[in-house]
Amino acid sequence: MDVCVIGGSRYFGRRAVEELRDAGASVTVVNRGSTPAPHGVTHLRADRDDEAALRAALADRHFDAVIDQVCYTPVQAAVAARVFADRTPRYVLTSTVEVYAHLGRPDGPPLAEQALDLSAEPVDLRLPWSDRQFLAGHYAEGKRQAEALLTRQAPFDLVTVRTAHVLGGADFTGRLAHYVERIGRGLPVAVHAAPQRASFVHEAEIAHFLAWTATADFTGPVNAASQGSMDVRELCAAVGRVTGTEPRMTAGGGERPSPFSFDRCYAMDTGRSARLGFRSSAVTDWLPRAIKEAHA
Repeated sequence: MDVCVIGGSRYFGRRAVEELRDAGASVTVVNRGSTPAPHGVTHLRADRDDEAALRAALADRHFDAVIDQVCYTPVQAAVAARVFADRTPRYVLTSTVEVYAHLGRPDGPPLAEQALDLSAEPVDLRLPWSDRQFLAGHYAEGKRQAEALLTRQAPFDLVTVRTAHVLGGADFTGRLAHYVERIGRGLPVAVHAAPQRASFVHEAEIAHFLAWTATADFTGPVNAASQGSMDVRELCAAVGRVTGTEPRMTAGGGERPSPFSFDRCYAMDTGRSARLGFRSSAVTDWLPRAIKEAHA
């Protein structure tokens, strides 16, 4: 296969590039060039927000599939729909569990793909999507609108991979490290009074999921998560077992809750991915290793 990855310069995007390459695919990475592409792949330099530059970089290239790691807004989605219209029959948009943020509720059921009706989601290209501060405060909305626009307008087959919270490996977010540091030092962790369950996935597994999706033939949204959800109290307990420290948690003191402490359900229903043939691991299979990595 000939696969194009937009972004793919770090974390699980880079691992997906390496997995596709190692499986024998011809891989092209498109990014701004701030980070070198992995060895053995073609590297094209272009800013995906600059439509003319993106077209020029791609020239007459065509691909069997595209994985878009860095589409955060409907404006970027619209550019992608135009630029890749005649360049690929299959487009994989890396999305997020955050698209369900407004749907989860306390003690609610796991979130299934059909819970989000993209036909009813508004798309507003006039919002200040190029403003970094606005975008940071509207991450979930930007992803939802990107999904909605491509679902309605894409001239290619579309898959949206709704990724659970990613842990493990070279995690640049520092969210798991927050727990490891505080619990290891005996410091309290701020949580909600009644924290809700969430889904997680290891960075190696989501990379494998994306590579698998690029070579498959199904379309539409699909949740990508490991088996088994947990709430922040269970996460703290897992960290405590690795660090050898009893976790201390505080709730209701006015302090902002820690990452992965939620007041609504963030667990994902992975029935569709299982029916499609993806065999996911259990969170308990890899979480201790991820904690040790963050503890190193």
